[in-house]
Amino acid sequence: MIPVAAASERPGRREPGLRERKKVARRGAIVDAAQQLVLAQGLDDVTVEMISARVGISARTFFNYFDSKDDAVLGLEDVTIDVDAAARFAAGGPTGHLMADLQTVVASVLQSVSPDEGRARCAHEIARSHPRLLHRQVLWMERYKADLTALFAARRAVDPDAVPVDDETLAMIVVVLLRSAAVAWERDGYAGDAAAHLPAAVAELRALLAT
Repeated sequence: MIPVAAASERPGRREPGLRERKKVARRGAIVDAAQQLVLAQGLDDVTVEMISARVGISARTFFNYFDSKDDAVLGLEDVTIDVDAAARFAAGGPTGHLMADLQTVVASVLQSVSPDEGRARCAHEIARSHPRLLHRQVLWMERYKADLTALFAARRAVDPDAVPVDDETLAMIVVVLLRSAAVAWERDGYAGDAAAHLPAAVAELRALLAT
């Protein structure tokens, strides 16, 4: 599911507590261990138990952070839709124009993702050699489609004519925009904000649909 962050949980609203900082640090340590082991021994020869042992945790604790070894190598994490952005979209805003409003939702998701540059680069390099990891990244984005369709249904309930296409199609557009912006950000060396690449992704989609 896409967790909708409460106002007090969004970046910039408060400093993380000690427990949260420890959790973030451990998560990073798991990613580092997974990537280092895979680079040294190969993806297929590395196990969850090996990763856990290097970090000094149990396999059970590992699964509190990641669903699989592949997710740890990629550093996949839950993304969030800002609660205010979701509420505005569901109410028919912020502009009343579907594509522009959809862009604010996608931007809020991109802004919740802030990978460590070194880990992101390493994940990219490993994924280039293992197509299943690239496929896993796509599946990771698609897992949120059910939450997106619920958001679209909420907007349609306010105005039945506000969403002229079916929810599945609209959710696929979101996934395409997320992927396009993420790829552009990756090509830019993860500099700045991923959301900064969203307008170009939207423009490309509009141009494609206009042909």
